Amino acid sequence: MGMTDPIADMLTRVRNALMVKHQEVVMPHSKMKEAVASLFKDEGYVKNFRVVTDGNKKNIVIHLKYHDNGESVIRGIKRVSKPGQRVYVNTKNLKPVLGGLGNGVVSTSRGIKTVKQCIAEKVGGEYICQIW
Repeated sequence: MGMTDPIADMLTRVRNALMVKHQEVVMPHSKMKEAVASLFKDEGYVKNFRVVTDGNKKNIVIHLKYHDNGESVIRGIKRVSKPGQRVYVNTKNLKPVLGGLGNGVVSTSRGIKTVKQCIAEKVGGEYICQIW
């Protein structure tokens, strides 16, 4: 049986890896997960990520980022839009996450963007998750 919510699986894998202080986390590849990982890298939440091909399977390896004291850069991740209850937002409904300290990920017609980018470009879409 297939997975019903691959993005929630991705976020849970990252959350679990952070709790046990892993340096990297591996998950099955998809274009959406790659775009979200790229956004996390651009925003400074993870060190880096790479796509690894193993035979005919692709995986994403995300290198997690920690402060000097061993504390994770990512304080929390929350899935907003779920398969059972999709959440769509327009520019008027978008607000900064934690007063601008966090960030939101939105799937738009122009690709995966942060809440800040969506507000600047005046574009809405499906609200994927929040990270802070």
